[in-house]
Amino acid sequence: MGRNYVVISTDCHAGGSLDQYREYLPSAWLDEFDAWRGAYKNPFRDLIGSKRYRNWDSDARIREMEEDGIVAEVPFPNTVPPFFPSASFLAHPPRTRDEYERRWVGLQAHNRWVVDFVAAAPERRAGMAQIMLNDIDDAVAEIRWAHDNGLRGGILLPGIPDDSTLPKFWDPAYEPIWSACEELGLPVNHHSGNGLPDYGKHPTAGVVWMMEIGFYAHRAFWHLIFGGVFERHPGLRFVLAESGMGWLATELPMRDEMMRRIATGRVGELGFSDDQKLGLLPSEIFARQVYVTASFMGRAECERRHDVGVDHIMWASDYPHEEGTYPNSRESLRRTFHDVPEHEVRMMLGETAARVYGFDLDRLQEHADRVGPSPEEIATPISKSA
Repeated sequence: MGRNYVVISTDCHAGGSLDQYREYLPSAWLDEFDAWRGAYKNPFRDLIGSKRYRNWDSDARIREMEEDGIVAEVPFPNTVPPFFPSASFLAHPPRTRDEYERRWVGLQAHNRWVVDFVAAAPERRAGMAQIMLNDIDDAVAEIRWAHDNGLRGGILLPGIPDDSTLPKFWDPAYEPIWSACEELGLPVNHHSGNGLPDYGKHPTAGVVWMMEIGFYAHRAFWHLIFGGVFERHPGLRFVLAESGMGWLATELPMRDEMMRRIATGRVGELGFSDDQKLGLLPSEIFARQVYVTASFMGRAECERRHDVGVDHIMWASDYPHEEGTYPNSRESLRRTFHDVPEHEVRMMLGETAARVYGFDLDRLQEHADRVGPSPEEIATPISKSA
């Protein structure tokens, strides 16, 4: 058995409070912000309860995550930026230019908050910038700003609902985004909750939203593959966050077979031109460029890890969400990994995340030796009565 595991959670959530975001707004927007804030009612329990500090209190996050055996994180957004109707990555895309401009200044406030949040513990956080797709020039400028300001977590790519007028991901309009991220070596992250249509207010809508969230989270991945984005940009890295993992073991072979049929013309009465055929199979593209954050991976998913690719799986706790593993991450790790070879556990808990997001494993090992779980601990099964 070796040194303690370096545990990096590649799907946590953080964001500023409204008071903090106000400090990052241009002065010309402050009166409008104050009016918006006065009328806004936050709908999320974790943002109004006694534990809301976990979203922005740097010292408290480090303390609680260390208690949980975690030494570093990739924080996705969580709180509501100025002028948004809800958490930014859940919100439907703006429908008007005025709505876009208001949200864009709010999103930039969040991005600038993230820079300072990361600066409080730079070796232990890979922060990311949010973009919107309504204005490609704005998005590319923000990507370059993110790189220049040390946000090595890359960008959060929003989804495109069917009831949006935005072009689909295969549209050439987005080429500057893929080119900039590839050039700068920034990962493109896509988190579940993006890209769903507006279901309205019917009582059934929330249930259907939950049932279909996985489909829409996976959909962007297929659009990028079959749109040829990964083939045109072989250096682009794409991360599927909190979107499950086991589905890839089933879906990638199915998509491979579909592409074989297209390539050989075995598609019945359908016809496909040469520019619709990929040079690589979807599974080959995944193996070259795509990673998945297995948010609190369960035992059944772990058993399919070789079908997905052990070196493309990154564990995550989903801190501080109630459905995540905090404060029981050690027990969750034991339940999932107790009989998994140590070298594979090290890849999934930290080594792959370090490679994708630029963490220094040697520096993190110093923290892990102090607070991280040992291989002996993780190798101890949870009893059936636990």
